[in-house]
Amino acid sequence: PAHNIIGTTGQKLYGQVGSWFDQHHDDSHVYKFNKNRYSSFQNTNLDNYLRERWIDEVWIAGVCTDICVLHTAISAYNLDYHIVIPQAAVATFSPAGAEWAMNHFKNVLGATIR
Repeated sequence: PAHNIIGTTGQKLYGQVGSWFDQHHDDSHVYKFNKNRYSSFQNTNLDNYLRERWIDEVWIAGVCTDICVLHTAISAYNLDYHIVIPQAAVATFSPAGAEWAMNHFKNVLGATIR
């Protein structure tokens, strides 16, 4: 089901991420935006935000590895970003889905897995 997109309960930040954001949301280097699709790039200004700052490498973390993280990584790849996926910073519902996605990141998208 839809998650982590505007209007869904999954949009809320939880745990350590939520606590960190509550403390740092006003910092000039912290940027949060609302998504309306699984990819963080689709229908947002993320690409413009990164390019204005000469950023060409994205570290992608989140839930779900084989849905939102995957779609964001594919968009990043198509926009010519270097992709890094920190394994400890992604999670999903299915071990098989996570394994498939991690292989796809590395072998198809050329991502660095940390």
